[in-house]
Amino acid sequence: GGGMEGSGGGGASRAVADWRLAVWTLCSVLLPVLITAWCSFQRSRRQLLIRDIFRKSKHDWHYTDLFGQPSYCCVCAQHILRGAFCGCCGLRVSESCLKKADQRFLCKEIMMRGAAGAHSSMPHHWIRGNVPLCSCCMICKQQCGTQPKLCDYRCVWCQYTVHDECMVDCLRTEECTFGEFKDLIIPPYYLSTINQMRKDKRTSYEKVVPYCRKHWMPVIVLANTRSGNNMGETLLGEFKMLLNPVQVFDLSKIAPAKALQLCTLLPCNAVRVLVCGGDGTVGWVLDAIDEMKIKGQERYIPQVAILPLGTGNDLSNTLGWGAGYAGEVPVEQILRNVMEADGIKLDRWKVQVTNKGYYNLRKPKVFTMNNYFSIGPDALMALNFHAHREKTPSLFSSRIINKAVYFFYGTKDCLVQECKDLNKKVELELDGERIELPNLEGIIVLNIGYWGGGCRLWEGMGDEPYPLARHDDGLLEVVGVHGSFHCAQIQVKLANPVRLGQAHTVRLILKSSKMPMQVDGEPWAQGPCTVTITHKTHALMLYHSGEQTDDDASSLSE
Repeated sequence: GGGMEGSGGGGASRAVADWRLAVWTLCSVLLPVLITAWCSFQRSRRQLLIRDIFRKSKHDWHYTDLFGQPSYCCVCAQHILRGAFCGCCGLRVSESCLKKADQRFLCKEIMMRGAAGAHSSMPHHWIRGNVPLCSCCMICKQQCGTQPKLCDYRCVWCQYTVHDECMVDCLRTEECTFGEFKDLIIPPYYLSTINQMRKDKRTSYEKVVPYCRKHWMPVIVLANTRSGNNMGETLLGEFKMLLNPVQVFDLSKIAPAKALQLCTLLPCNAVRVLVCGGDGTVGWVLDAIDEMKIKGQERYIPQVAILPLGTGNDLSNTLGWGAGYAGEVPVEQILRNVMEADGIKLDRWKVQVTNKGYYNLRKPKVFTMNNYFSIGPDALMALNFHAHREKTPSLFSSRIINKAVYFFYGTKDCLVQECKDLNKKVELELDGERIELPNLEGIIVLNIGYWGGGCRLWEGMGDEPYPLARHDDGLLEVVGVHGSFHCAQIQVKLANPVRLGQAHTVRLILKSSKMPMQVDGEPWAQGPCTVTITHKTHALMLYHSGEQTDDDASSLSE
């Protein structure tokens, strides 16, 4: 009996031990799950609160997991690795202090409100801490921001910096001069005065400061954030910091035609527009400027400078702005280049494609050309490239990958020779005169000097005394190529193109079969048709006479 009791007691204690083990095991599994769930709930709640503050705020807040330089919270003055920063005024703040900072500090005002609107000047707008590295105090000329703490002041308009100990009361009320870029900035008091005048139905802005100032040339920045591997996003913030945020537009959110209406509030023939994007973005902006002419706003038309971000930047290269921007030049230098650039004209052409055999029932396709028109291998490469970019756009965010894909299609075409015997399929007329074509695979009609990502096509190897191609002479250069391999040889200066002539009007008749065509990098497959290219208008551009891209170096590096 005693033995049975012992064995019964042992079984019960074993059951208790098993039950305890099960409970502990369950706790050890559930506890981390519950903690993780609680943390993720708190994080999502925190993110919702932050998003709500961002949405309602007058600041242009952005969240970052890691600041690029040592940063201190503008509220609690603690060193912070992550948090929020304002893209317009440069405030930096920890997550926990965001609400306080949003209530306590004003952002850059794009327009002065109330009675202040009648002024023709404004005081500095000082922000404490996180001054740019290598900045000097405007009073003692010594370096600012050297101490590892929240220290020293920066004016968000003129960008001048001052030590804590040099900051005196008179500086707080002193008139802001807007610093180095005063000739490019639209001051907030100007916009409020104009706004008031428009309400009073007065349109004579000539006496308003700085409208009446001789060298004022306000700049409007139009950035395509979809061009060039998110470079546009970074540039938008940097330009907003240096200029009035009202001058900086994101073309993924607002169309150029709408953004350019700001020109009508500014002096005639003085506005400069900086387009940050590829040649396609520039074409889009130039089309919007042509619309202004149609609306009778010709006197407000701006001059256009280019910051090349896309893959194809032949127009910006021709105008001296380089073949591609990757952040190597500071934004301040870009603005200096825009200030110093010279005005020139760019021919724009009308390309009309009329399909054959429809008795003109179908409307002809009409394009505007700035760079070049082509039929043949380079149009085929562009067509293949575009087809693949439509399928997998995420693959095509890098300029190097884009060039590699183009190279692949070029070498593939060498083997296939899809554009063979073009001379038998087309007729070419230059200024009404028919041209006898040699054995060709492609014809390229050029308006600008550069083609194919940095190659001077009309000059070729440069061993023959051909006049340089001009973009303002009302003439088009027409050349032929023997195929993809010939195109590649021309790009590395190992061959010359087949020069067919120069003309004011080009007519091309495709008699049979389907052929790839492109206008400024926009390709399509085209059946029998007549293509007529005639002069449309002039665009006012800005030419940067700095260092030109050396096409040898660019071709080799690519």
